Amino acid sequence: MDQIMDFPVDPIMAAKAYKYKAEILINEYLLADSYVLYTSVLAGLLMCKLSYDFTHIISSVYFKGYASLAKMKKIEWNNRGMSTVHAIFITMMSVYLVFLSDLFSDQLEGPVTFRSSHLSNLTLGVSVGYFIADLAMIFWFYPSLGGMEYVFHHILCLVCAVYSMLSGEGQLYAYMFLISETTTPGINLRWFLDVAGKKNSKAYIANGVAMFVTWLMVRIVLFVYLFYHILTNYDQVKQMDTFACVLISVAPTILFTMNIIWFSKIVKGLKKTLAKRHTE
Repeated sequence: MDQIMDFPVDPIMAAKAYKYKAEILINEYLLADSYVLYTSVLAGLLMCKLSYDFTHIISSVYFKGYASLAKMKKIEWNNRGMSTVHAIFITMMSVYLVFLSDLFSDQLEGPVTFRSSHLSNLTLGVSVGYFIADLAMIFWFYPSLGGMEYVFHHILCLVCAVYSMLSGEGQLYAYMFLISETTTPGINLRWFLDVAGKKNSKAYIANGVAMFVTWLMVRIVLFVYLFYHILTNYDQVKQMDTFACVLISVAPTILFTMNIIWFSKIVKGLKKTLAKRHTE
């Protein structure tokens, strides 16, 4: 009898059993309630708070000049740390959902404009939390953290993310928008280097070149592909709600126009930096 009770357990089978139980728990309990969407928004707000505080702590320890910064500079420094964390998170998730997962694959049946999943909804919820937090900070410290163009950009992104999260419509295009956050870490790093007095460093120049390339790829080329995808799949797009169709038509056009304007500034700044470097 004791020998039967001591029968060895296959670790692989045990791991599969635990995985199966975990999937049941997630599907039947954690993801069964629609309130999980609102919980993901709260998670996004919490992520902002933690990353803001973490940036403050790390900068206080490892950057000697941080303590001497003016109060508003410290706030912007921490805010940029917060936006960098969100950008890294949403870029990885967006690339996975759009290009690596099967969610928006052409192999699946049904309109791509109506596809969503628990993971895609939760990810959008986290971004909604970020846009709410960042928009609140922009308003609170206006115009120190950004002018009306930033307010307009954030409100437009927030409306698109909220609608797509709650309705499940147009999430492919929402994530194509969000891939543009790839450029945020580079923008923030450029600002950090400038404040730290490293404007003439090789890192500053390399960052400028990297910004040019990433901006061109994810905010220009990818948006052109987005327009192409909308046009070639218009029969699926027009099946969405009227408000969604308006967003799909207006939001990309406005954001693309803003991207072109900002890109021209990046090109001018890079040319100026390289010319100055050449003369030295």
